[in-house]
Amino acid sequence: MNDIFEKQYREILHFLQFEDYTLVLKRIIDLTLDTEDISFYRETNELLSWADYNESNPEGKKEKYSSILEKLYQFLSKKTVTKPGLLLKAENLKKSYSKSSFALGPVSMQVSEGEIIGLVGENGNGKTTLLRALCGELQPTDGNISYSFKYNDAYELRTRLIYIPQRTNTWYGSMRDNLSFTASSYGIRAEENELTVELIIARMGLRNYRNLNWKNLSSGYKMRFELARMLLRKPKLLLIDEPLANLDILAQQTVLDDFKFIAKSPFRPLGIVLSSQQLYEVEKTSDQVIFLKHGEQKNLRPQNIGNKTEVVSNDFIIEFESDWSQEQLYKTLNNLHLSKLQYNGGTYIAHFPDSVSMNNFLQIVIDENIPVKYLRDISNSTRRFFV
Repeated sequence: MNDIFEKQYREILHFLQFEDYTLVLKRIIDLTLDTEDISFYRETNELLSWADYNESNPEGKKEKYSSILEKLYQFLSKKTVTKPGLLLKAENLKKSYSKSSFALGPVSMQVSEGEIIGLVGENGNGKTTLLRALCGELQPTDGNISYSFKYNDAYELRTRLIYIPQRTNTWYGSMRDNLSFTASSYGIRAEENELTVELIIARMGLRNYRNLNWKNLSSGYKMRFELARMLLRKPKLLLIDEPLANLDILAQQTVLDDFKFIAKSPFRPLGIVLSSQQLYEVEKTSDQVIFLKHGEQKNLRPQNIGNKTEVVSNDFIIEFESDWSQEQLYKTLNNLHLSKLQYNGGTYIAHFPDSVSMNNFLQIVIDENIPVKYLRDISNSTRRFFV
């Protein structure tokens, strides 16, 4: 029995216990797709139709969801778990332009199955350029990119490695028809096509919008459509540019959770590299975070691929807001051996030796009655690079 699958299953039962039925239903769909068995596809689609008319029937939901979860568990517990492998490796990647002073790199990174890499940095610092280089749209000036999954030609590479730009192309007809066409283009036909498309639509929260066309969808739902289309293609690696840009904060959290669950499937893991301006949200979800500044890669700690990236000190760093002046704060926080106090974007960034802890900082805030409206430990956050 695989420990990862057991842990994920127990987590789903926990969600069910606390009646988080929306999340449980998503995870039921994930497990159903993991089975790759059409009989389960039918049963879960029947469950989706039942749920449409039983929104206010918690007892019925708990009974039906528990029943299908038990069946899925019995089936999947006998299925071979995929051992995550390396998907992509980039070494000293560079991209320059003859008519521009901007240059990307050197960047070194690697992505494995089940791994989410967050790509952050200010606008114009090379995030999109890196994604386009990784997927083959741009030819690097120097360095090497290698893919560890099988493909026969450039077309098959772009099938297994999918890049979703921030601005997607217009499409025509209904969302559902487009997804059905995509599924058939990749060999999913007849009843399996219909059932799979409905599962993916529900998984991405698009069930109420499946008959709408491109012009009737918001930017956020257009991005969800692109993600649904991506899942139908069964990729090994997904590169996605600013997927959170047009979403509100709650939708951002939902999409990032979706990425995590989808990427870390014990049976169908995939790698994800996503760029975003939503630093803290991305850091919570990502296994690694790459920061680009003026096209150059900066790391908080040494990487296992040789490169010339910056490795920062182990300072304890707090970001906070206060009505006190910089002079007042500097004088008071000096009691904790403050080494640097910066004012940036309406917040203070305070650097202390690594012997100082959050408890020490909070204690002096209480003792000295320092008015603090907001605070965050950014010692291990790429936020420190934005100062």
